[in-house]
Amino acid sequence: MNFRFFLIRKQYLAFGLLLLVFGGFAFTQYINNPNRAYAASDELASKVNKDLVTANTRFALNIFKTLQEEDLNKNIFISPLSISIALSMTYNGAGGTTKQAMTNVLQFSGLSLQQVNEGYKNLIESLENVDSQVSLSIGDSVWIKDTFEPLVKIPFKNALTSYFGSEVYSRQFSDPKTVNEINSWISRMTNGKIEKMLNQIDPEMVMFLINAIYFKGDWVTKFDEAKTSQSTFTLIDGSKVSVSMMKAVEKFLYYSDKNVQVARLPYGRDKVAMYVILPKEGVSLDTYINSLDQVSLDKIFSSMSSTELDMQLPKLKLEYGKKALKDALTKLGMGVAFDRIEADLTGIALPTMGNLFISFVDHKAVIEINEKGTEAAAATNVGIGLTSIPLRTSFTVNRPYMFVIRDDRSGTLLFTGKITDPTQQTSP
Repeated sequence: MNFRFFLIRKQYLAFGLLLLVFGGFAFTQYINNPNRAYAASDELASKVNKDLVTANTRFALNIFKTLQEEDLNKNIFISPLSISIALSMTYNGAGGTTKQAMTNVLQFSGLSLQQVNEGYKNLIESLENVDSQVSLSIGDSVWIKDTFEPLVKIPFKNALTSYFGSEVYSRQFSDPKTVNEINSWISRMTNGKIEKMLNQIDPEMVMFLINAIYFKGDWVTKFDEAKTSQSTFTLIDGSKVSVSMMKAVEKFLYYSDKNVQVARLPYGRDKVAMYVILPKEGVSLDTYINSLDQVSLDKIFSSMSSTELDMQLPKLKLEYGKKALKDALTKLGMGVAFDRIEADLTGIALPTMGNLFISFVDHKAVIEINEKGTEAAAATNVGIGLTSIPLRTSFTVNRPYMFVIRDDRSGTLLFTGKITDPTQQTSP
């Protein structure tokens, strides 16, 4: 009996080990087979709300044009997605005129908050496995002052964790280590490309909402390093500089009209690409950028065709920022969100200790373009401040008092008085 039980037990053990081995093999095959991950990623991408995509494109062009006005004739590089994600996290706590202003600036008219959140959830998750040859990561975090954390509304925190995958940290903002920890988080999420975003924490700060994006992709058609050579690049003022010019003769998707040439340089499995937009000779870049809108840009993307190009593209290494976006966002119509008194962020916490407002929106981005591909990173930090309610000392004039009227320039007392009965209009 015992021997039989031993045999049965042994058979089940062997069968269990077989399942374990087979299951492990199947799991390994799944992990090593990117097609399943691609299919899931592509399906999520197809579910992203098209109106949200349109809104993001419009916002991207608007913020870019506004920054162009600030940095005329200078290099500009931003991640509009990073900016819009960080602001959309904040949007979850906005109300009243602040919410309406953010709706207008972020182009969310016609979209419910639920649609915005679900759209970002699908978008962020779809980008995680877009391509095995493309490293693309998006990270979100919320840092809350420890003494303020109990006041933060649970639905607000739940929305950020559920839809944006945000990590939530409660820290002592007076501790210098907190600055280092926040910078370390940003550095880790950008693969070390952005090491320092925050220098100090002002006493009125109670929260930071941070987004970080890292991208590294190899070209489908790589440039031959041996063909890279020095060439001239003409600046806006007509002067020339020497650049390292990469060269390739290949078929690319291409668009051309009387004002512009556009070439598409894809990465990895051809799902992510760089579009190089080059105005024709005699067409001002600034003027062309200002004429662009979401409709005309989408028309370019949909009108491209395969063409053999003699492609020449300069190598590039650029750091933009830390750029303060407060002025640009105010110009676009979001000024009320920065107003210490009028801002309405009661969706984050009730104003029991003062009024919440957006103190700053800082953005930093870096990019490197070479023969192999592109590496880029960006981070956006939305700082939430709390206006302090001033302590009041009671001064109730409900008993006899004296007063003087004084010329403060010379110190001369012009009048003096004593009031024992304010109701008396005459006195002996």
